[in-house]
Amino acid sequence: MLYKMFAGALLLALSQLAGATPVLPAPVAQAAELAALPDGQWLTAGDDGLVLRNADGRERARLVLRAEYLDSRPLAQGALVAVLDADTQEVLIVDADAGRGQLRVAQRIASSTLALDGLCLYRDGQRHDHLFLLGKDGQAEQWLLSGGTPRLLRRLALPPGSEHCRGDDARQRLLLSEPGFGLWAYDAEGEGVPARHLLAAARPWGKLSGGAGALAVLPAGVALLDAGGARLHLWQGRAATRLKVDDGEALAVWGERLLLRDGDGWRVLPTQLAPGQPAASPSLPVLQAVAQTDGVARAGDAADDPAIWIHPSEPARSRVLGTNKKQGLLVYDLQGRQQQLLEAGRLNNVDVRQRVRLGGRVVDLAVATQRDEKALALFEIDPDGRLRDVGRVATELREIYGTCLYQPPEGGLEVIANDKDGRFVQYRLELRDGVYAGQPVRRFRLASQPEGCVADDRHGRLFVGEEDVGIWSLAASAAAAAEPVRVMAVGRRLVADVEGLALYHGEKGSYLVASSQGNNSYVVLDAQPPHAYRGAFRIGLNPEAGIDGVSETDGLEVTARNLGGPYAAGMLVVQDGYKRLPDGTQNFKFLPWQDVARALGLP
Repeated sequence: MLYKMFAGALLLALSQLAGATPVLPAPVAQAAELAALPDGQWLTAGDDGLVLRNADGRERARLVLRAEYLDSRPLAQGALVAVLDADTQEVLIVDADAGRGQLRVAQRIASSTLALDGLCLYRDGQRHDHLFLLGKDGQAEQWLLSGGTPRLLRRLALPPGSEHCRGDDARQRLLLSEPGFGLWAYDAEGEGVPARHLLAAARPWGKLSGGAGALAVLPAGVALLDAGGARLHLWQGRAATRLKVDDGEALAVWGERLLLRDGDGWRVLPTQLAPGQPAASPSLPVLQAVAQTDGVARAGDAADDPAIWIHPSEPARSRVLGTNKKQGLLVYDLQGRQQQLLEAGRLNNVDVRQRVRLGGRVVDLAVATQRDEKALALFEIDPDGRLRDVGRVATELREIYGTCLYQPPEGGLEVIANDKDGRFVQYRLELRDGVYAGQPVRRFRLASQPEGCVADDRHGRLFVGEEDVGIWSLAASAAAAAEPVRVMAVGRRLVADVEGLALYHGEKGSYLVASSQGNNSYVVLDAQPPHAYRGAFRIGLNPEAGIDGVSETDGLEVTARNLGGPYAAGMLVVQDGYKRLPDGTQNFKFLPWQDVARALGLP
C-alpha cells in the first residue's frame, strides 16, 4: 500500500514537472466522486465514506457513511461540503479543515417531503451559501445555509428525474440536466419567479445525443456530457466545442483542468480551460431589511402599498399601514406585528396626512383607492393609531388605481387619484356634518398607465410614475396648469415598471425614492431640480434576522422622522412581491434610512 502511494505521488510530480497531462493519485482516481480543494488537497466520496486526502492521495480524515452527491465551496481554511448519507437520506453539511486535517459535521438536513435524487451548492452575490435539493418527482427545495441553522428558503418545481445540478456562482444561476431533453439555467437567487432558459437540447431541437447528463461549471463556462456519455460539450464564453469521449460518467473541475470519470476512473482531459474569474459581485449595493410584517391573509398578488403614521408623542408607537388588494387595510407596529385589519375590500394604494383641518375638526386621515366601488376609501386615525372606516367618496374613474395626498399651503386636503387609462383627477376633500365628500378641482392625463404618485407639500410639486415610461413632475396646485416635466426616463437605471414613489425630507437633503420593479432595485434622486441621480440599491437576504430579500416591489413609503431604535434617521417600508425563507404570502419589509444613506453616500 505504501509503495503504491509513493509511486502515485512520484508519477504525479514527474508528470507535472514535465508539463504533461497530470495523473491523479490512485485513491483519488478510483473514487466514485471527488472535489478538488484550492490548496491541492482532495475530497473523495463513495461507499467508503467522505475522505479528506493530501495532494498525493493519502488519507487525512474520514467520515464513515455511504456518501453520494458531493459538492463543495472554498473556505479560508478548507471547504464547505455537502454530501448525502444514502442510508439515512440526510444531507450532511461538513466543515473540511484542510489545515488541521479534520472533517466535522456542522449540520444535518432532512427534507420532510423529498426522496432525494441530487444536490448542489450555490454561493450568492452576498456570499451566502445555499443548498439545492432535488426530488425524484420534480419537487425541489432551496435551503439557506448561512446565518446559523439551515432554513428552507423556497420550494420550486424542476424537471422530474433530474439528478445532475451545479450552482454557477459567477452567473448567479442553477444549472440542471433534464433527462432526455437538455440543459437548463435557472435563476438561483431565490427571489421572484423561478425563471429558466434553455442552454442546450437533445435532437431534433439541439445537438445533444439522448439528452443531458453530468455537468460541471468551468471558470468561464459549462461542461456537459451527453446522456450516453459518448460526447463532451464545452461552452466557454461564446465558443462551443464538442469532444468525443468513451463512456463518460461524471465531470469535475481541478483548477484550470477538467476531469472526466469513465469505467477506468478519473482522468484529466487534455483540454485547457479559460482562466478563472471571481464570483460576480452585485452591481448595486445590497441592503438588508431589519424587520418584516406578518404575511397578508390572501395568497398571490395581494399586498401592494404602504403608508406611515407617526404617533404624536411616542414615535416608537407609530404605525405602518398596508393595503391587501384582495381584502382591505392592514395596520402594523414597528416590529411588523399586525395590530388591525379593516376589511374594506379591494384597496390598492394608500396615503396618510396628519393634523388636517376639515369641517372645523383636526383629523389624521388615511385615504385609499377602492377598486370595486371606483371610490376613495377614508379612514380616520385616533391618537393611539387605531383606524376607523369613515366612508367613501365616489370618483369618475372607471379603473381607479393609484393615489396620493396633497396639503395645500392654505389648508385642507386634496386627493390625486389615477386610472389605468392614464387619467388623473384631483379632488378637494370636504367634511360636512360628519360626512366626507370630494369636489373635482383639476384633471390631467398621461399617455399610458400610471400608478405611483407622491406630493411634495413643502415645495408644491407632484411626482407621478408612468409605469413603462418614467417619472414626471408637475405643479401640485389645482390652480396651476398640468404641464408634466420628465424627471427620469425608463432605461438602464430605472427599469419598468415604475412603481412606488416616496419623498424623504431630511435636515441635510430631500430625496425622491422610486421602485424600479424591472430589476428589483430602488432609485434615489434629489427631490429638487435638476433631480440628480444619487444611486440605487437592492434589498437582499438578512440570514441573522431570518428575513428574505425583496423583489418586484409595488408600493413603498419613507419618513425622515426619528422613530427610535434602528430608525433614528428615518425608515423605509417596501412591499415584497415574493416572500421566502420560507415561502409565504406577500408582506412588507422595514429598513433603516441610515443604511440607505451610508450605501449611497448621502449626507
